[in-house]
Amino acid sequence: MVARRKGREKLHFLNPVPIRLVHDRWVSKYAERWAAGLTGLKAELEQSMEKVFEIYIRTTPERLWDAITDPVTRGRYHFGSSVESDWAPGSSYALVHPASDGPLAEGENLVVDPPRRLVQSMRTLWSEDAAREGTTRVTWEIEPVGDSCRLTVTHDQLRDGAPPELYGGWPMILSWLKTWLETGRSLTTPGSLMYGQSTTEGDPA
Repeated sequence: MVARRKGREKLHFLNPVPIRLVHDRWVSKYAERWAAGLTGLKAELEQSMEKVFEIYIRTTPERLWDAITDPVTRGRYHFGSSVESDWAPGSSYALVHPASDGPLAEGENLVVDPPRRLVQSMRTLWSEDAAREGTTRVTWEIEPVGDSCRLTVTHDQLRDGAPPELYGGWPMILSWLKTWLETGRSLTTPGSLMYGQSTTEGDPA
């Protein structure tokens, strides 16, 4: 510290350099552990959850893509819900059901690459708990494998501990999609009949 008189005043000037040197030499090495711990805690608390679902379907990539994006076909296997969109990159979409007053889910088509990849943001609206979870992301990936396709659906950007109602229906949806494309019939498990339309026969093409 440096003192200097100016008239009847005595001014004190603090030199920050030695204080910084003391901090760097003695204090920072202890604070570093705390900072690293807090950084790790932040990353752990904010870590998102990812759910991956994979299924093989005997069909072509083009037919599978149409089943995912066509509103009539999708209504047959997606719990009776149809999807409304023009499928342009950056466009919006809405998942609607005839028994619902509003959309069950809505979002944006982030990547549209037919017939290989579709990436969508998704905000679920079918319940207050689901709506409070905010926006997540769903990626559909289609890969030809012989005379079949491997369909991988990745639902990520889920809050760690997000309720299963956000992602728990994917196995049934994909099983229903596989059954419809391979047999032309709707899945008739109890859960499928509860949420879906009545059994539909005929060629889905």
